[in-house]
Amino acid sequence: MAHRNHLANETSPYLLQHAQNPVDWYPWGETALALARHEDKAILLSIGYSACHWCHVMAHESFEDAETARAMNEHFVCIKVDREERPDLDKIYQTAHQYLAQRAGGWPLTIFLAPHDLMPFFAGTYFPKSPRYGMPGFVDVVQRVASAYREQRGAIAEQNDRLRQLFARLDVVEPTETAAPNAQILAQARNELRTQFDNENGGFGGAPKFPHPTSIEFLLRNAAQAGNPEPGGGALEMARVSLRRMALGGLYDQIGGGFCRYSVDAHWEIPHFEKMLYDNAQLLPLYVDAFYATDESLFRRVVEETGAWVMREMQSPTGGYYSTIDADSEGHEGKYYVWSADEIRALLTPDEYAVAERRFGLDGTPNFEGRWHLNVRTDTDAIGSQLQLGAHEVDARLQAARTKLFAAREQRVRPDRDEKILASWNGLTIRGMAHAGRLLDRSDFVDSAAHALDFARRTLWRNGRLLATAKDDRASLNGYLDDYVFLIAGAIELLQARWRTEDLDFALALARVVVDQFEDRSHGGFYFTSHDHERLVHRPKPTTDEALPSGNGVAAQVLLRLGHLLNDLDLLHAAERAITANYARIARYPSAYCALLLAIEDYLQPPQIVVLRGDAQTCADWQLRLSEHYLPGRIIMAIPDTADTLPGILAERKPRGATTAYLCTGQTCLPPIFDFAELAARLRRN
Repeated sequence: MAHRNHLANETSPYLLQHAQNPVDWYPWGETALALARHEDKAILLSIGYSACHWCHVMAHESFEDAETARAMNEHFVCIKVDREERPDLDKIYQTAHQYLAQRAGGWPLTIFLAPHDLMPFFAGTYFPKSPRYGMPGFVDVVQRVASAYREQRGAIAEQNDRLRQLFARLDVVEPTETAAPNAQILAQARNELRTQFDNENGGFGGAPKFPHPTSIEFLLRNAAQAGNPEPGGGALEMARVSLRRMALGGLYDQIGGGFCRYSVDAHWEIPHFEKMLYDNAQLLPLYVDAFYATDESLFRRVVEETGAWVMREMQSPTGGYYSTIDADSEGHEGKYYVWSADEIRALLTPDEYAVAERRFGLDGTPNFEGRWHLNVRTDTDAIGSQLQLGAHEVDARLQAARTKLFAAREQRVRPDRDEKILASWNGLTIRGMAHAGRLLDRSDFVDSAAHALDFARRTLWRNGRLLATAKDDRASLNGYLDDYVFLIAGAIELLQARWRTEDLDFALALARVVVDQFEDRSHGGFYFTSHDHERLVHRPKPTTDEALPSGNGVAAQVLLRLGHLLNDLDLLHAAERAITANYARIARYPSAYCALLLAIEDYLQPPQIVVLRGDAQTCADWQLRLSEHYLPGRIIMAIPDTADTLPGILAERKPRGATTAYLCTGQTCLPPIFDFAELAARLRRN
């Protein structure tokens, strides 16, 4: 049979990686699904992403192998999906894998579907071509599953009925036992995180260890709550230790900035080397907030280096942010990032090497396959004491060493970069860059965020609806809940960094679509897909935090903030319905729902909103002075007097001949304030 791979016209770099496979891959779509129904062939669905190491391994072992491809093509209609483009499919079939395999999923996800209802009947993740690691060979798996589909239709139908029942139970809205959300649930979540906290290494749980940014954001916010010093101190310490250990370990790129996806060990030493935009997007605002909460200079340095990495390596010329950087280069994971001590010695002067050797522990045993992946082993004060150098000289030599190592590394073969631009991850990054830019007075960071939001509005916003992804000027796929609410969060943060009325208009338009197209009108809360999305075997309503904060949590946060800013009761009520609909579920194990807990905080204690009107420079100066401390419950909008046609209640907040401040909490607003000292005093009392 002739080779019939159908991926050549796709935009996803992951799908294009498989366009020359001898497997007759199809993208997900009606062509492939109709063929499977017509031929009564089960579907072999493979879900992965371009930076996934084990996806590459399975591709090289099996999908590029003619014998394996023949077996796949003979028995199945084979569909390849990029999980970053189709998170709806990934969420559904990862849930199914957990049920069928009785263990957590991952990538590559290998799942077999009945063609007529698309229900899965067998699932796994990575399979080697030949039996090893205690796993069967993939060719054998293909043959056995094909045989089961031919001969065990009745058993498959029964299993699929049970899976349908599971999906149905996931949708059940539980009665709320508590009359209304209350602050006790926040204390309960903090205590749960304390039991999960790794006191020695920071972070939560053991290996493999992920950053859990939403949990750390909750802890920082919790620590800032007034009148709660003892528990707040504990929360701040958990956040501080976690962020410090990550920044000093191998999770963080000590030479080029930016964080890898997770650590394979419990103490952050050796990462899985892929760099994901979404991790760095979430860690940026955490580190700047931690800097303001602790005054620890390490945190500021991490923000500035990571922001520089975002602009240097992840921002397209047209403004949007790229998705991922691969773990592998030249066929080896981590090769781009690791060193021998001799390589480093040859690049540096003896004085520079003396500092670098102590800083990174190069006199010990290499920590990654006979080479060094750099971790900070010694602080600069100790190095200064050992070498009898002042702190300034240690820092200067260390910076010179890092600059030389970076320049040498730039000459290596770089890992591949996935250059598709995802609306959701761009929203997170816009928020992070704008937040860091505002608080650190980095106009280049704010410029970067503004360019990315302009790209989203120009390229992804079509006919009043959002598209999920763009690559090479081709935007496609119906937007998901995360796309909308993460972009709203980015726009709200950018508005605080630099007022542009069109950004508020865009955020409000996105919010209207969220309420109109994603809300569960019967029970409250938000579906992951819109009402007019392709019908799938399940329609998730994401509430728990995973690598990304839950869409329902961020939806409630941004609708509350926009609703209070504009006094828009429709948005406020939609946010309230999302909180109350999920409250019984949250109350059972609240630390799994930190994004929703952040919304509950804003619901219980509405944000303090300061609107400044008047001369642009004076407004900016007042805003900077009001942002000198970590105050997560405060929103400050500096709107120059040239801005007009403002939406909602903002139209009534006009300059009065001098710089004017409007201070509101919830629905209560004070009379206009014209003197900064009076405004500062009012804020201290409120």
